[in-house]
Amino acid sequence: MNMSVVLTAIGIVIAFILLIVGIMALNFINLWIQALLSGAKVSILDLIGMKLRKVDPRTIVLSRIRAVKSGLEISTNQLETHYLAGGRVPSIINALIAANRARITLPFDTACAIDLAGRDILDAVQTSVNPKVIDVPNPKFGRQTIDAVAKNGIQLKARCRVTVRANISRLIGGATEETIIARVGEGIVSTIGSAETHKDVLENPDRISKTVLAKGLDAGTAFEILSIDIADIDVGENIGAKLQNDQAEADKKRAQAEAESRRAMAVAEEQEFRALEQKNRAAVVLAEAEVPRAMAEAFRSGNMGIMDYYRMKNVVADTSMRNSIAGGDERKAQ
Repeated sequence: MNMSVVLTAIGIVIAFILLIVGIMALNFINLWIQALLSGAKVSILDLIGMKLRKVDPRTIVLSRIRAVKSGLEISTNQLETHYLAGGRVPSIINALIAANRARITLPFDTACAIDLAGRDILDAVQTSVNPKVIDVPNPKFGRQTIDAVAKNGIQLKARCRVTVRANISRLIGGATEETIIARVGEGIVSTIGSAETHKDVLENPDRISKTVLAKGLDAGTAFEILSIDIADIDVGENIGAKLQNDQAEADKKRAQAEAESRRAMAVAEEQEFRALEQKNRAAVVLAEAEVPRAMAEAFRSGNMGIMDYYRMKNVVADTSMRNSIAGGDERKAQ
C-alpha cells in the first residue's frame, strides 16, 4: 500500500516535470523548426538551457541561421558567450558576413574583441570596403578652416578632405578620427609655415597633400589614409605687417614711458635745486641778520666809530645809485 503511494507520487512529479518541459518546448518549437529547416540545427534542450541562462534564444538562433546561410560555421556556444559578455551578437554576425563577402579576413574572436572594446565592427568593415571622407577641420567643433602663416607673414586659410579606410588589424587600440584630424591639421600648418611665400602654396596646393602623406600620419590609428585633397584655400590677413605694427606701437609706448621717466627725474631734480636755493637764501638772510649785531658789538667795543659808520652808509648809497643808473641805461638800450 505504501509502495503504491510512493510510485504514484513519483509518477505525478515526473508528469509535472514533463508537462513543464513540454510547455517550454512548445514555446521554442518555432525556433527549433526554423533552425532545423535552415540547416542550423539547435536542440530543444539547448534552447531551454539558453532561457535558463537568461540568454535570448531568438537572438542566438536567428544569428546562427544567418551565419550558416552565409557559409559561416559559428556555434551557439560561441554566440552565447559573446552575448553573456555584453556583446552585440547581430552586429557581429552582420560584420562577419560583410567581411566574408568582401574577402576580408576577420576571425570571430577578433570581431568579438573589437565589439567588446566599444567599436562599431559593422561600420569598420563597411568603411574598409567603402572608404569614408573626413573633413579637416571638423565643422562640428566650431572651426571652418585651418589657419597658418607663411614666412612672408601672409595668413592662409585651408580646408581639406581626407579619404580613409578602416584597418581591421589596428581597430583594437588604434586612435580614432579625432587623431587623424589633429595630425592632418598639424601637417597643413607645418607645410604652410615652411613656405617662403604664400604664393608658393597657392600655386601648388598639392604640396600640402604630398608633404602630409609623406609623414605617415595614419601610424597607430585605426585607419589607413588613402588621399588628402585640398578642398579650399583662401588668403587671410597680413599677420606679419600686423605684428610689425604692434611691435612699433609697443616700441613707441616704451619710448614714451622712458621719456616720461626722464622728465619726472628732471622735475624732481629741479625741485631739489629749488629747495637747495631756498636753503642757501635762508643762510644768507641769517648771515645778514648778524651784521647789525656785529656792528652794535663793534660800537660797544670801540672798534668802530660814528664816522666809520657814516662812511659806510655813503658807500652803500653811492653803490645803490650807480646800480640804479646802470639799470636805467640798460632799459633805454632795450
